[in-house]
Amino acid sequence: MASHKLLVTPPKALLKPLSIPNQLLLGPGPSNLPPRIMAAGGLQMIGSMSKDMYQIMDEIKEGIQYVFQTRNPLTLVISGSGHCALEAALVNVLEPGDSFLVGANGIWGQRAVDIGERIGARVHPMTKDPGGHYTLQEGLAQHKPVLLFLTHGESSTGVLQPLDGFGELCHRYKCLLLVDSVASLGGTPLYMDRQGIDILYSGSQKALNAPPGTSLISFSDKAKKKMYSRKTKPFSFYLDIKWLANFWGCDDQPRMYHHTIPVISLYSLRESLALIAEQGLENSWRQHREAAAYLHGRLQALGLQLFVKDPALRLPTVTTVAVPAGYDWRDIVSYVIDHFDIEIMGGLGPSTGKVLRIGLLGCNATRENVDRVTEALRAALQHCPKKKL
Repeated sequence: MASHKLLVTPPKALLKPLSIPNQLLLGPGPSNLPPRIMAAGGLQMIGSMSKDMYQIMDEIKEGIQYVFQTRNPLTLVISGSGHCALEAALVNVLEPGDSFLVGANGIWGQRAVDIGERIGARVHPMTKDPGGHYTLQEGLAQHKPVLLFLTHGESSTGVLQPLDGFGELCHRYKCLLLVDSVASLGGTPLYMDRQGIDILYSGSQKALNAPPGTSLISFSDKAKKKMYSRKTKPFSFYLDIKWLANFWGCDDQPRMYHHTIPVISLYSLRESLALIAEQGLENSWRQHREAAAYLHGRLQALGLQLFVKDPALRLPTVTTVAVPAGYDWRDIVSYVIDHFDIEIMGGLGPSTGKVLRIGLLGCNATRENVDRVTEALRAALQHCPKKKL
């Protein structure tokens, strides 16, 4: 028998059935889940260290190698969102005092700077205004970094960063190349091995249409050598790649327990990778390119201005629109969700107040959804109050 009376009663809200609104998620992520991935989330739990789970993990690794276009053996899943994968890369590669060069043209570069400073690296931000991108030669000769960070798809600004040539240039300066592809994977061409990317990571919840909470990461042999020859232990045990590599079967040694993996989420991730393998990467890239081009035309027909001026630098998965003069972006976002059950979002970090963000991710990248969101925007522009200028 309990020796004390309960001080907290059962919450009334939890005694009611869970109610989830039916929304079309056309923000920068997460995205809606296809039926097959929702069904995977309802499957029965199995042991996280069973041979059946190891088989699923191995299939996931092969799927990551396909979508990353890499043959790296050190390819695995991090039990956490894309932020967690970024932190895993940095805490394993960087040691205190290492020179770290960061392309900070949006919020994700800013986060990389923050993490690098916490590790004690000598961080050199290359800060650009929202909408900016990077060209070859910037900063490498001056700072001689051990690691360069670039965001392939900067979802806070809608910029697609060109990557060709950066890997070769980094290796000439004995520097590793780390790339964030959370918002770009599956939506635009990306070739890890051919582009000389040493560390590539992405998330489950964008164009892969899986639930948030797992992230994909892969390391080249050069990156592995840097991590495995470090003089100090990584600050994080949970994100220690040596442990994770073993648990994910990347080191040809008997697998040892490290942490309890999110089994159900991995079912969903496995199915999301299966869907993109069945569709084919090139078909997925084409789908996003065509849907984005259609969206751009519809937005411009409404009189809206695309934030990224150069079409070659526009991220196909997340389109940014300059907030129209006289409007409060919050009014537009609220009107679209309240009257049409469609989620779009405003800016993030340095783009806050400057843009609206519309995502076409995976199964959501369709002409039908473009028509729905642009009609919702048309209504918002007609009914939202304008400020007196």
